[in-house]
Amino acid sequence: MSVRRLLTAAAAGLLGAFALAAPAAAQVSAADGDSGSGRAGSMVAMVLALVGVVAGGWALRSAGRAAGNGRSSAIAALVLALAGLVAGVLALASSDGGVGSGNGRGGAIVAVVLALVGLVIGGLALARSRRTA
Repeated sequence: MSVRRLLTAAAAGLLGAFALAAPAAAQVSAADGDSGSGRAGSMVAMVLALVGVVAGGWALRSAGRAAGNGRSSAIAALVLALAGLVAGVLALASSDGGVGSGNGRGGAIVAVVLALVGLVIGGLALARSRRTA
């Protein structure tokens, strides 16, 4: 599977999930009278970081081979993991309660850790693709 197809499928999945979840979340938010629980930002960060880890693993697998595009896959993994890291840090900074309070702090911490793992795997894949090129 090419990285372009992977990114297209991930974007379509995210947009579809938000399109289906938005009406239900708006009804719950309007009924409660608050602005939301704050978990959405950490969930987006976790999805970005997880896709970065998976793309990094695929890039690391294909980096040592002669055929393939290991370098572009590694760069895509780094970009996704970095986006997950930024989104996770922003979600962590905007949460105002402790872990377990339902505001997304735990998810943001998991997203930051996943993003760091994705950055390491993507960096290893990029270094390996440069060595074999």
